[in-house]
Amino acid sequence: MMALLHRMFGPTFEFAHGWYLFAAFAAIPALLFAHHAAGRVVFSSIDALPARGASWRTRLAWLPDALIAAAVLALGVALAGPRTGDTQSRVRSEGIAILMTVDTSGSMAALDLSEPRTEQTRLDAVKSVFHRFTLGRPDDAIGLVSFARYADTRAPLTLDHGNLLAALDALDITREPGEDGTAIGDGLALAVERLAQAKAKSRVIILLTDGVNNAGVESPLGAAEWAKQNGIKVYTIGAGTNGMAPIRVESPFGGTELVSTPVEIDEELLQKIAETTGGRYFRATDNKSLATIYGEIDKLERTQMSETRFTEYRELYGWCVGFGLGLAVLAFLLRGTILRRLP
Repeated sequence: MMALLHRMFGPTFEFAHGWYLFAAFAAIPALLFAHHAAGRVVFSSIDALPARGASWRTRLAWLPDALIAAAVLALGVALAGPRTGDTQSRVRSEGIAILMTVDTSGSMAALDLSEPRTEQTRLDAVKSVFHRFTLGRPDDAIGLVSFARYADTRAPLTLDHGNLLAALDALDITREPGEDGTAIGDGLALAVERLAQAKAKSRVIILLTDGVNNAGVESPLGAAEWAKQNGIKVYTIGAGTNGMAPIRVESPFGGTELVSTPVEIDEELLQKIAETTGGRYFRATDNKSLATIYGEIDKLERTQMSETRFTEYRELYGWCVGFGLGLAVLAFLLRGTILRRLP
């Protein structure tokens, strides 16, 4: 029966209180027996019975009782709470908690991480590699923090990597003069705050920047100490080249043009952050360099992660109540009119 209901309403069909069905099935024979016992007429002789054959009314005398039985069953089904959908479906997997912390300051517009015949900003290159990284780690809870002059949580730790990648795609370079800057300390501190709440045994921050800490209120090394106290390992990546890097800007004559802009990476600071937390520092001068961090992360201990997603039930009891009441009304109408019988 359930197989038929699943084909009709989908695989998520269920009864909230299935024991009401058994009560309804048990009530039907008792109801029919009591009704027939109350209406039995005892004849002293078969000569008192009608001589002619049964009419269509006598042939259908059973119909009201059958309708009452069906109505009781329908109301029992309604009480059982038929519904489709899931109140909650729990996703469980073995993985680690990773928080990607990405610099979005204006210098991330430099084009020195471009692929052959494809112009890419540093941020575009990071997005491309992070996409592949995320798709290759379906069992890890991953989140995203960005920072320029201010730090912001773009995606909390989640196993729903579709939403995570949507947040990544929406990430853009900060170009407003009042918001540009490189607050490495604030970005790292926010990542530690978010990751400290995770229950995973292995917790990792991947901090990627192309500049020098020149904004924010948190000290980068102070944030690194906080990460160490919480057992969080920080992998730092210095993205791009030191010296001059090409950046595409608006031309005063219309269109765009390439200009060389001085850039600087504080490698010493990034090395200290990594060493403080037991991580490693990587220098990414191209897309292949970014991938070297993945092998190190794969060596980390794995732990069970879980996430609960909520949806709503679609209740179906109303249809059963309406159907049952309709059958009961029809039964009483038939019993009181054309199928009326003496008690």
